Amino acid sequence: MRKLLLFALLLCGLFNLAGHVHAQSREQKVRGDRAKVEADGFWIYNKLPQAFADAKSTGQPIVVVLRCIPCEECVKLDDELVDKDERLRPLLEKFVRVRVVSTNGLDLSLFQFDTDQSFAVFFLNADGTIYGRFGTRSSQREWADDVSVEGLARALEGALALHQQYPANKAQLAAKRGRAPEFPVPENFPTLKGKFGSSLDYEGNVVRSCIHCHQIGDAQREYYRAKDGSIPPAILFPYPHPKAIGLILDPKQRATVLRVDADSPAAEAGFAAGDVIQKLEGQPLLSIADVQWVLHHAAPDGAKLNAEVRRGSATRQLVLQLPAGWRQRDDIAWRASSWELRRIALGGMYLKPVSAEEREQWKLEAANLALRVQHLGEYSPHDVAKRVGFRKGDVLVSFDGRTDLLREADLLAHALNSVKPGSELPVTLLRDGKRLELKLPVGH
Repeated sequence: MRKLLLFALLLCGLFNLAGHVHAQSREQKVRGDRAKVEADGFWIYNKLPQAFADAKSTGQPIVVVLRCIPCEECVKLDDELVDKDERLRPLLEKFVRVRVVSTNGLDLSLFQFDTDQSFAVFFLNADGTIYGRFGTRSSQREWADDVSVEGLARALEGALALHQQYPANKAQLAAKRGRAPEFPVPENFPTLKGKFGSSLDYEGNVVRSCIHCHQIGDAQREYYRAKDGSIPPAILFPYPHPKAIGLILDPKQRATVLRVDADSPAAEAGFAAGDVIQKLEGQPLLSIADVQWVLHHAAPDGAKLNAEVRRGSATRQLVLQLPAGWRQRDDIAWRASSWELRRIALGGMYLKPVSAEEREQWKLEAANLALRVQHLGEYSPHDVAKRVGFRKGDVLVSFDGRTDLLREADLLAHALNSVKPGSELPVTLLRDGKRLELKLPVGH
């Protein structure tokens, strides 16, 4: 039993062993995080203006960690960071360090990132120039293929090198800052306005006062949906993972190619295992997140991105062409934001592909839709599909007359951008060996 308790303690930090075990509430976790970090004194806590002032006076670069509290998926990496991992401490000491645990009042003209992350890092100059970003995610719970302490150390080293070269390199860093946002701070989005203030309420319920990162993305999608009934591809499929173009990068390095998928845009561009991508569209890269930044801001279809890679002792120039529909190749099913998208487009259904064996059993072509209802929303407003007759285990084989939509992401994109809100979609499904026809309402 003692081993099990110790394992639980190490795994998620949810238990406190003091004669008995009890779970912490979210409120306790948030307040405990603040007490721990402030007592340690190594990080400035939730005070960005102080960090910029300190950086101006010391001449040091700034490292900002945006960290959702509580989030267990990335807790191991974050704990190693906060507890001063021996590989990171000497590097972190060269920065002004600030930990941000909410996005209330966050300057969205400066801090633009994948809001489905729960651990994102910025490296900046005191004048607001961005050296780079760190923090990548392509799974709901697994993170080892995307981030590592070694990768963070390499990013810190790279940021220090860029800082030493500054301001001579200021022009090539300009594109690391994005376009003007829809609203300057998160609490100004229509769906958040009046519900949240510009800072956390430590005098009241601090958890309820917090704007989480993913809520920015939710508010942004709802803003576009309400404006013209559709969501732009870059908003629906944000910050595409390099895997979407066949580029598998080493999470322990800045931007080093582990492998390249055959017949992918990356393969056609000439990328090869072992390549070190030094620049993409002229921007120096500190991590996989920097690659995603460039991809996120690329033109939707047909864009050509220039890459400078080091292969052995030689430097090569490659051209990456993004084909039609390239962005939609990315998987968005892991994202926290996908639950709201499923409510709107799928009535609260969570869909997974059926196996090859089941396709053969039911005589379903490999090129045709076959998605099983893995989960069905039980409570309003996520129970629309359940109320109109869908059941867990149903297999969807036609969606709005389309059989060529193979992934859940394809159905989401079609319903959100090709179907008028309030419409009813015809859906064909298999249940107990029989074909049934149902109507699925599409929400707002």
